[in-house]
Amino acid sequence: MDFSWVPYALIGAAIIVGTIWLTKYPGQDLAWVNRKLIHFSIVPAILMFYYGFIPKGIFALAAFAFGLVQLWPHLKRSEFSWYQLQNNYGEVFFAFSASAVSVLFPRDYATALLLAMAISDGVTGMIRHYYFKRNGFNVKLKKHWTGSLGYLITAVIIAIALLEGDMIGKIGWAFVLMLAEYQPWIDDNLAVPLVGSILYILY
Repeated sequence: MDFSWVPYALIGAAIIVGTIWLTKYPGQDLAWVNRKLIHFSIVPAILMFYYGFIPKGIFALAAFAFGLVQLWPHLKRSEFSWYQLQNNYGEVFFAFSASAVSVLFPRDYATALLLAMAISDGVTGMIRHYYFKRNGFNVKLKKHWTGSLGYLITAVIIAIALLEGDMIGKIGWAFVLMLAEYQPWIDDNLAVPLVGSILYILY
């Protein structure tokens, strides 16, 4: 049996866990920033998945396990306050969605969608946080076009790097995902992978 993936999986997990631990220091006041930093920390594991260092099944199982670990504090009503929010299961949805995406789609498409979930969502959250902080609004409840622009730009770059097809199709893919992230009705950690799944059928 081949266990060559073990060091890569351990490195990927260590980066995520290490980031979760380090974000304790900025604390609860920067919970939204901490959440986005944790989003970014998943990128190395995604890239190792893309290049075949971490098998699909292992990546999916690890993502599912992360989802369960993060769900438990919510169920106990004892959230990790520096990045988890009461009645907001976004990080749990992210992990479960990442698990499903990695299994259901070809590696190139799965990687593009996973990177949009991690990088583009992280970028838009950071931009919105600092925009509203500078302008004195409640950053916990608002979205703004500045963040969506950041999402669109990064998602286009990801599409160009990983997806086949013409430029119009790639921009369209990024634009629709941006709309899925912006809409207010469904948590974007569910909406983006769901819409991305539909786009795969159409793409």
